[in-house]
Amino acid sequence: MKLIYDIKDKPKFSQVIIFAVQQLLAIMAATLVVPIIINDNAGLTGENAMSTAAALFGAGVGTIVYLCFTKFKSPVFLGSSFAFIGSMTSAFAGAASAAAGYAGLILGAIFAGLIYVIIAVVVKFAGVSWINKVMPAVVIGPTVAIIGLSLAPNAIGDLQKANAGGDSRISIICGLVALIVTMLCSTYGKKGIKLIPFIIGILAGYCVAAIFTVIGTVTDNPALMITDFSPISALWKDGVTVSTFFSVPDFTFMTAFKGFGDINFSYISTLIAAYVPVAFVVFAEHIADHKNISSIIEKDLLEDPGLSNTLLGDGVGSMAGAFFGGCPNTTYGESVACVAITRNASVVTILTAAVLAVIISFLNPFVAFVNSIPSCVMGGICMALYGFIAVSGLKMIKKVNLEKNSNLFVVSAIFITGIGGLKISFGSVTITTIACALILGIVVNLILSKEKE
Repeated sequence: MKLIYDIKDKPKFSQVIIFAVQQLLAIMAATLVVPIIINDNAGLTGENAMSTAAALFGAGVGTIVYLCFTKFKSPVFLGSSFAFIGSMTSAFAGAASAAAGYAGLILGAIFAGLIYVIIAVVVKFAGVSWINKVMPAVVIGPTVAIIGLSLAPNAIGDLQKANAGGDSRISIICGLVALIVTMLCSTYGKKGIKLIPFIIGILAGYCVAAIFTVIGTVTDNPALMITDFSPISALWKDGVTVSTFFSVPDFTFMTAFKGFGDINFSYISTLIAAYVPVAFVVFAEHIADHKNISSIIEKDLLEDPGLSNTLLGDGVGSMAGAFFGGCPNTTYGESVACVAITRNASVVTILTAAVLAVIISFLNPFVAFVNSIPSCVMGGICMALYGFIAVSGLKMIKKVNLEKNSNLFVVSAIFITGIGGLKISFGSVTITTIACALILGIVVNLILSKEKE
């Protein structure tokens, strides 16, 4: 794939702002939904609820930390990790108070981050050649494909999602408009348009949804009311004030400091059991994500800046993200897909997106606008993003000799495990579908790799 902007390229300032906003829009929905899920799971409401703005701030800080550790050579944005949702829920379930739960979020992220640090030290001395032997293209290719395919139900679910009383068929129309406009811009647009297809696609879908909503409001037809403008209207209910435009997010550490006194050894043991095993699971996904982005930019990130540095960036970035926003971070497939589709691998774009995430978390109107984007519109966009992740994995398989039974069995085992949705739980710890597929693929490959040519 020929990149328009390589890793070290620096677009013009006006361009890089637009490219950075596009990266944010690609990752923001998923980043903001994690604290919302935790609030629902843990029954957190009002002042005790996790802040979506703080999670966005934490993602920005975590990404900056990651870029520093990777020497600004890896063009990936870090966002809230879905893998730790169960761990975060456990942190609140076992806490003596909500404040102690917030303290648990920080401690748990530290425990998980330390696992990354320990593995990074091992890799620093042992090298990465063993990674390529244990996880060759025949293992990583289908695993990356499964990462994209496993997200397909999320994209289609969002595409069909309608507000109460809304018509899912209208939602599908809005989402498909966003998808088709994105594809047209990326395929037929001039250079400037090819670099921002998602912004144009989201705005097109948003406009269509807004038109349907206005018509539905005028005709009193709830089936057409696709867009929920309440996040925006809520800003103006008390008139125009400074707080309408600016507010400081409810950072996790601000509440956590009140709860550290309620921490005891039993609770710490609960946190270790909830976070540490998941860190090992996410390590496997970390390898797959970096193999994927390496194939897109045609530079092996496991060699330069090195797996030890990417792990340190991910681990310490997760600690920093949780300190501010409560959510451990992870490299985002949406970000990788955005790089692939726009062919913009400029790290300056990622850095600017991270800085904007920090700034925007204080700007209420922008956060409100993002919250008002209908799920169906983002579902249409995610069809392209998740599809590109899957295709990236399939491109890796092209290099594999599928005439050999051993390779066929490895790919088959991974695909069926991933598409079938195999998960294995041990108490509060769940080995995700992606991790199960990858682990089984590694085992099968090691068993069958001695097949003669």
